[in-house]
Amino acid sequence: MGRLFGIDVLAPRCPCLGRAKVKERDLAHVYVTGHRNPDTDTIASAIGYAELKGKLNPEDVYAPARLGEVNAQTRWALDRSGAREPKLVKHIKLRVKDVMSKEISTVHRNDPLRSVGLAMAKRGISQVPIVDDDGALVGIVTQRDLARMYIRESLEPSSFAESPVPVGSMIEVLEGELLAGEDKDLGGKLWVISMSVETMGKQMETGDIVVIGDRPNGQRRAIELGAGVLVVSNGIRPEEDVLELARQKGATVVLSPLDSYVTSRMIQLSVPCWEVMAEAPLTVEPDELITDITERVMEIHYRAAIVVDGENKPIGIVTRTDLLNPEPRRVLLVDHAERGQSVPGVEEAQVVEILDHHHIGDIQTNTPIPATFDPVGSTATLVIERFRQNGLEPTEATAGMLLAAILSDTVVLNSPTTTERDHEVVRYLEEFLGVEAEKFGMEMFEASSDVSDLSSEQIVHRDLKEYGTDSGERMSVSQIETVGTGLLERKDELMEALETVRSQNGYLFAALMVTDIIGQGTELLCAGECAIVERAFDTKAKDSIIDLPGVMSRKKQVAPKLLAAF
Repeated sequence: MGRLFGIDVLAPRCPCLGRAKVKERDLAHVYVTGHRNPDTDTIASAIGYAELKGKLNPEDVYAPARLGEVNAQTRWALDRSGAREPKLVKHIKLRVKDVMSKEISTVHRNDPLRSVGLAMAKRGISQVPIVDDDGALVGIVTQRDLARMYIRESLEPSSFAESPVPVGSMIEVLEGELLAGEDKDLGGKLWVISMSVETMGKQMETGDIVVIGDRPNGQRRAIELGAGVLVVSNGIRPEEDVLELARQKGATVVLSPLDSYVTSRMIQLSVPCWEVMAEAPLTVEPDELITDITERVMEIHYRAAIVVDGENKPIGIVTRTDLLNPEPRRVLLVDHAERGQSVPGVEEAQVVEILDHHHIGDIQTNTPIPATFDPVGSTATLVIERFRQNGLEPTEATAGMLLAAILSDTVVLNSPTTTERDHEVVRYLEEFLGVEAEKFGMEMFEASSDVSDLSSEQIVHRDLKEYGTDSGERMSVSQIETVGTGLLERKDELMEALETVRSQNGYLFAALMVTDIIGQGTELLCAGECAIVERAFDTKAKDSIIDLPGVMSRKKQVAPKLLAAF
């Protein structure tokens, strides 16, 4: 038994209540993600570290993610290893589906209003969506709607003239019994008889609904006055002559187990929901950002929005409480620690860990977290080391991706960033996979060095990283590894693409490293304030190209010199 506005709401079962289950949230407990414009190390490290963390912490779900389309080299590695491509995540901001209630009770528009009261009392909610035959949202009933109805009805006798009540609905809400007459719609006023028999006819009219207790004379008088329905309270059956009189007069007699006061109030709840509901309730879609809906929810008096699907069917509800200090998404960052390179919305998320082989970036956290910035050639090296430290082995598909990542970042162990730890991990993976690392790496680079089908814009954006200085200047350096220097034949269009990147982002300059893994050197193309680049490398550009023999690593040989030039 629940209570609604001081009235006992009986009936533990109500088949009219609908319950729409919301799909399980498609967001993992923790996303493991690398940087934007993902390269092979970013993708492989996300895959590998998510697998390891899932084994170490089975109570959580770790899901690898990517922040952009994979490049040709990474695609080759995914196909070769058989690893599953991580899910594309456009942002880490909270959406409606992340905070909404997962279950929602609905009531049909023609069901008695008591169904709404039951839903509110049972679930402790203050609003109930109303649906049509197809389950589509048509309105909402709130506690305020019910309160207004009771206040309005308390000023004068309740009347059903504008919204006739079926006798069947009345019996349903009372859990009563039909003793005489038939089911019909009633549109008269509602009376609870406490007056004498002599004064009953002064206000009552034909067709009215009369609630009366164990008073045989009053029962007969109500029928004689033309009552449409006689409701006898307290579960005490009327005498047979009263029932016979009702049959003769065409009156319906209903037995209620409740006292007269509660019976009258429950009868008011037998009106159909559509009579009380507010139409056009506030609705939102599950993929909307909570920052975009908060103001709308706060402005409406019931402080809630119904979440609907593409067919306007309710699938959840989001309330003011859901929007106040919601639990943020959790994210684990690999292969980067720069906010500008990370997933959009990372400042709103809870960063739980950072695993990187670059310099310390500008990611800020509210609480202490494990953060690793270890100077090895690849984040994938760190991932394998952690597998081995915990006595675990990666799956074969993950191991293949991690080997590809190390060979990519170290240019088949020829980059100056390569450490003995990278060599050790590669030896372990060679044995584990039964492959020859150098052959594997050269096959990978040869397969991915053909960029003839890529536009200059795609080449420039494929592996672009942004850098910032203490003075607020920003620059970008892209890198593409090739076999030979044939790509330089497209120098003019590549320079146009670099200039577009520079102007659109306000960079001081935009550069592209064309790194030849066979010749072990880089030709650097630059658009913008390239005098800084020339000064950094103490060499002059020739035809917009700076020759950098022996330079293979952006992280160790290019970025530090460029930043130092400021």
